[in-house]
Amino acid sequence: LNVNRFAAIRRERTTPGDEMAELLLHDLPARAAALWPEAVALVADGRHCTYAQLQQQIVALAAALRGMGLAPGDRVAVFLDKRIETVVASFATTAAGGVLVPVNPVLKPAQVAHILQDSGARVLITASARLAMLQPALTDCPELAHVLVTEATAPDQRAEMCAVHAWPAERDLAAAVARPAAMLETDTAAIFYTSGSTGRPKGVVLSHRNLVAGAISVAAYLGNRPDDVLLAALPLSFDAGFSQLTTAFLVGARVVLL
Repeated sequence: LNVNRFAAIRRERTTPGDEMAELLLHDLPARAAALWPEAVALVADGRHCTYAQLQQQIVALAAALRGMGLAPGDRVAVFLDKRIETVVASFATTAAGGVLVPVNPVLKPAQVAHILQDSGARVLITASARLAMLQPALTDCPELAHVLVTEATAPDQRAEMCAVHAWPAERDLAAAVARPAAMLETDTAAIFYTSGSTGRPKGVVLSHRNLVAGAISVAAYLGNRPDDVLLAALPLSFDAGFSQLTTAFLVGARVVLL
């Protein structure tokens, strides 16, 4: 990801327009890191993360995912509570060429297994405690090949048929990842699952253009600016909750993860 290519659009600091619809999902934090590197992007549990720091972590995790052999279009499920690592994992997935599958953190193991099966997830990003809870259900997810935990050390247990990996270390923050050559704004970026209140959850497929255009629209009618603070009260596994991230990143605002 070459942040220099975003330097030419500094004039759009507060007035992003439809001409930006060709950006990819992970271009939003990369562009913000180029325009507002020292601005705080995220606040969670007393932790502050600037846009420059956020982009460093996204690039490092994307490199780790590519190192696992993630192929373009592979599904990456993110089953975490609302925290900085959840945001990093979400944008690193598409930066590595994958498709994000956010999973509601309150779901039971059988419900998580259904989403993993239905989406054909190849990678699961979660925490060690959540992995221990999910392990019995993972036997029903034959396509799952890798589990990446948010801890710096992978747990001793192995998930059935899966390799378990630790979160990238600080020394890996300088790693680089090449932008997948075949990625277009019309490619699939994410699959958001419905709540399943009237049946099993169904996956809604969204392109990069869908997500970026939504951010442009919301930021425009709310008049969002770099000095705004957005309270992310909704789950990031819901489209409206996730759009609080994309809208803020588009304009360089701060997101407080509630």
